[in-house]
Amino acid sequence: MTVCKRVDVHVEGVVQGVGFRPFVYSLANRLGLAGRVRNDVDGVFIEVEGALAGVEEFLTALERDAPALSEIESVTVVSGEPAGHSGFTITAGDPAGPRRTLVSADTATCDDCLRELADPAGRRHRYPFIACANCGPRFTIVRGVPYDRLLTTMAGFAMCAACATEYHDPADRRFRAEPICCPACGPDLRLLDARGADLCGDPIAGCATLLRAGRVVAVKGLGGFHLAVAAAHAEAAAALRARKHRAEKPFAVMVAGLDQARRLCAVDEQAAALLTGRARPIVLLPRLPDAPVAAAVAPGRRDLGLMLPYTPLHHLLLGELAEPMVLTGGNVGDEPIAHEDADAVTRLGGIADAFLVHDRAVHVRTDDSVLRPWSGGHTVLRRARGHAPEPLTLRRPAPRPVLACGAELSGTFCLVRGRRAFLSQHIGDLDDHDTLRSFVEGIDHFCGLFDIRPEVVAHDLDPAYLSTRHALELTGVELVGVQHHHAHIASCLADNGETGPVIGVALDAPGRGLDGTLWGGEFLRADLTSCHRLGHLALVPMPGGAAATRQPWRMAAAYLRDEHPGLDVVRRNAAHWPDALALARAGVDAPMTSSAGPLFDAVSALLGIRDTITYEGQAAAELEQRADPYETGSYAATITEGDLLVVHAADLVRAAAADVAAGTGTGTIAGRFHNGVADAVVRCCVMLRDDTGLNTTALSGGVFQNALLLERTVERLRAAGFRVLTHTRVPPGDGGVSLGQAAVAAARDRPS
Repeated sequence: MTVCKRVDVHVEGVVQGVGFRPFVYSLANRLGLAGRVRNDVDGVFIEVEGALAGVEEFLTALERDAPALSEIESVTVVSGEPAGHSGFTITAGDPAGPRRTLVSADTATCDDCLRELADPAGRRHRYPFIACANCGPRFTIVRGVPYDRLLTTMAGFAMCAACATEYHDPADRRFRAEPICCPACGPDLRLLDARGADLCGDPIAGCATLLRAGRVVAVKGLGGFHLAVAAAHAEAAAALRARKHRAEKPFAVMVAGLDQARRLCAVDEQAAALLTGRARPIVLLPRLPDAPVAAAVAPGRRDLGLMLPYTPLHHLLLGELAEPMVLTGGNVGDEPIAHEDADAVTRLGGIADAFLVHDRAVHVRTDDSVLRPWSGGHTVLRRARGHAPEPLTLRRPAPRPVLACGAELSGTFCLVRGRRAFLSQHIGDLDDHDTLRSFVEGIDHFCGLFDIRPEVVAHDLDPAYLSTRHALELTGVELVGVQHHHAHIASCLADNGETGPVIGVALDAPGRGLDGTLWGGEFLRADLTSCHRLGHLALVPMPGGAAATRQPWRMAAAYLRDEHPGLDVVRRNAAHWPDALALARAGVDAPMTSSAGPLFDAVSALLGIRDTITYEGQAAAELEQRADPYETGSYAATITEGDLLVVHAADLVRAAAADVAAGTGTGTIAGRFHNGVADAVVRCCVMLRDDTGLNTTALSGGVFQNALLLERTVERLRAAGFRVLTHTRVPPGDGGVSLGQAAVAAARDRPS
């Protein structure tokens, strides 16, 4: 006799708009089970009954074989008596109650859709907007929830009869796929000239012809416009850089596939997995010496940012072009990327020679995500398309809804409800008015999308930050100030699902400390509620204040003073060096800092790599690029004990200066410097372990975007017996600060 069983299953997570109900429907029918499945405000609810073995296999396969786009947070199973269901059905969801469902990130075109794209016999052959329940636009087209076509930017495109049949067929992979369309009923592609007038002919072929001829084309993607040129075309790359007012910051390069990627960069298994993942991020990889890429694409860099196509349009364009292309943000300077057609023609008209546009609106502008592999995993440098707005899960729930406003540079915000932390996409530096407006609009959109009304608002302690000002202007909320570097360590804890306490090592740019100085080279005893300063890099003046961040030679002057007057760095800046020293000695316009960022800047200037910068972190990044990764020598820094450990980083600069004077090679000096910083970190952590009993370290702050430093530090800490936490899902830089602020505010809000 067959034993029957019934279970009610509640699945929470990213399980709507990702083909989850059709998956459940097919699974139940394959196993001969009866019941029903529907969406609800929390996720997906399933009633299933039948033979005991079939039900048990159903529960196993439910998580094991879930759709690629789904992210299951929890599965709750309750047994009951069979209800006598006849067959298995998909029923309408209940829209009542608060909105707690999640929105999927935009996802690269799946293999099934790519096969259709290439099939001459199919009705979607070479159609640039092909998508299904397993791929395509999500977050960037969603205006509201529940996730339904009428609440997306596809609302204006009425489905044809063929698409409607697929849309309503539970056995079809396009069942309830809201972006569904075809040439008969979907968006159209157009190629425009610089004035916005239509150009004749096939838009994709015409665009490829322009790119081969050295023209700059603005291409509308998932989250806004990119500016494209042929990557090997030297004049085009130089023209793009000049018109965009982007003096030296590297451009990303899109390649058709891994074979093309391997002709430009060293691509190992780890890199290949990152490149081909469903998020299709930009991945920073070692550049091959003979890579056919124009010098203007990534000046001063030994790596390239590569990405694979993630929309049908990209696949078609690269197939027509038959060579890699630069694809960089469609903006001027640090403005937000353009995402509306008319605005793009206006704002980018002085840059682009043509525009490849379509009539599917982008509701939320979103940049490309950027990842960097290292020997221990990978670091997220920018979290955006392909990742946002999917939440991170906090170890403990927040008692009340939280908004965290983040930092000034690499701005993000974070909203928390319960255990879910919704970290926004990268928005940009908030010192730009349009970026600030995008920041505020983004908060409003997330609040509506996830039905969150913040009662607690976290912010940085620096009142000059525009993100802090926004927080302070809000009414009817409880404000929580979080020290910048505590937020960095808290972000690392949240990234790893931990609560602490840990020895937190925050190596970062200058940020407001608790003692009136600018912190940024900190050793902290930290958990999610508090942090205590245990040590820091020795204070050094920043001659000229903000000018010292733009002119690294000033920091070389501050560290060396007049001890090495014969060095090249002195000769290059001989007219200004005494002025910088005078500011440092007088303490006028020379704030004191313990930050690690200026330390790297000083050595970069000392080695003649970078006296002035054109983008944040440039001097330190180029110093890392020049370092010999095989160098085993190390400079030593004195560490003094007292109420706080103090690392005398000037010792590292003096040692580097001595090697410069001795004619030692730049790569050797840069390598010894990186090893010296790693050694100093480890020595401090060992001393602090003896005092605190803590054996776990958390590494955070923008300086740990440096893969060489991160590798050296992690391997030495582990060799010393430490358990080491690093960032894997959110940036170690300021793009992750809002998550840390949110985690701290939520923890402090809990009863003790």
